[in-house]
Amino acid sequence: MGSIPWPGSVVKLRSATWKVLGSNILKRGYREVHCRGISGIVRDKEARFVWDLEKDASILDPALVRLVPDNSTGLIDTKLHLEAAFRHTPTTSRQPLTLGRAAIDDLKFQHLPVEKALAQDRVRLLIADDVGLGKTLEAGLIASELAMRGRADRILVVATRAMLTQFQKEFWTRFSIPLARLDSAAIRRMRNRIPAHYNVFDQFDRSIVSIDTLKRDAQIREGIKNSYWDLIIIDEAHNAAVRRNTSGTKSQLTCSPESSAL
Repeated sequence: MGSIPWPGSVVKLRSATWKVLGSNILKRGYREVHCRGISGIVRDKEARFVWDLEKDASILDPALVRLVPDNSTGLIDTKLHLEAAFRHTPTTSRQPLTLGRAAIDDLKFQHLPVEKALAQDRVRLLIADDVGLGKTLEAGLIASELAMRGRADRILVVATRAMLTQFQKEFWTRFSIPLARLDSAAIRRMRNRIPAHYNVFDQFDRSIVSIDTLKRDAQIREGIKNSYWDLIIIDEAHNAAVRRNTSGTKSQLTCSPESSAL
């Protein structure tokens, strides 16, 4: 297959783009490369490949990068690109940025969970406000704040079936956070469209699933378990409380180890 890529090289492999972290010689002279994904569904995932057995693998040559002139009026395209890059850069401040600015009339008591979440390096938070006091909005504020800091690119919301639409609506209209609804029918459709070895839950960075679906479908539980999440939000968390011989215990054990924030 030719020369093995050096660490730092970018390679095209299995229809995805990877950055090479290192290499190593296996038995019988086969060469292994250790990579981290930088495109699509493999982004930030690490994998090892036997370079000599990958038929379509190629090393991307930086010299072939084509520079495109900006012919837009007043270089507006370049300005938009730089503005988008600036907005995508995570802030390092621990001061809340969305309070008083989101599309909600937030109240003073709703600030406390956000401030507590930002004070934690690894967020573990139970919001136990009374009915009608805006727990969904508090969860949205926390998700928005963590996303602005690069800490919540991958979000999973687990809610009762009756709350799925409300969560989707509130997160999108209030915080511009889209949640892909992955019920049993949607997951079946996705499985028909993607290769068999792909995980449905890796196809969307921000998803919402019914806790009832999670309880009864072992394949969905396995898919969530084998995926990584920056933030998991569980509505009606008493349904995931630790009880003997209940699916609530199973739901909690499935979700908790796979996320940075819960």
